[in-house]
Amino acid sequence: MSNNLIYFAGIIGVVAAVTWLTRAIPYLLFGGQKELPETVEYLGKVLPASIMIILVIYCLRNINLTSFPFGLAELISVGIVITAQLIRKDSIFSMVLGTAGYMILIRTVFAG
Repeated sequence: MSNNLIYFAGIIGVVAAVTWLTRAIPYLLFGGQKELPETVEYLGKVLPASIMIILVIYCLRNINLTSFPFGLAELISVGIVITAQLIRKDSIFSMVLGTAGYMILIRTVFAG
């Protein structure tokens, strides 16, 4: 039991240290500067949209357009997300609504 306690305490310590370090690095690198370097500002502008595009492509990569249901659940869900985003302009709300719509569609309309 003592070895397990030491082992788990070590795991928690390493996880805590890594979490602290990843949150402290930006302050350590850029804390004393009034302005961020141009590269960091550029990445802050383009990375969020780039990551979302990559996630959408990843989620839609295995759609089979040649057999029923022809990717309709996925395409309808993407439409829900786009419509919700245009109306509410709230990314979290749009993603939750699209996910809920997809889950409802694959469990009811396109079940099995």
